[in-house]
Amino acid sequence: MAKYKLIDLASVIRSKNSGPYELTFDIIFKDFETYGKVKEAQSITKEAFAALYGIPVSDIFHLVYFDPAKAVKITIRRPIPSGALGETDVYGAQQHAPLMTMEVEF
Repeated sequence: MAKYKLIDLASVIRSKNSGPYELTFDIIFKDFETYGKVKEAQSITKEAFAALYGIPVSDIFHLVYFDPAKAVKITIRRPIPSGALGETDVYGAQQHAPLMTMEVEF
């Protein structure tokens, strides 16, 4: 198995609101072949995502490999509700940065 940086394999890595209490992350791969290899190896897991973000696995509601879009979608509990006092990213659009440093193996 070889290690690859996620940022080199994906055409889109983004985060966004999924309601006031949830964030969704999308990783859309450049091609179906690479997506298939990542999926087969189960390179992106709840445990790996939780470790990357320093959150408990229980805060991850969904991690779905979505074949038609060659994408992985992850939905988590927001640490602070959108718009609440102390919250710094109302739209959740700046939370994907740690994913750009993630490495996957296949």
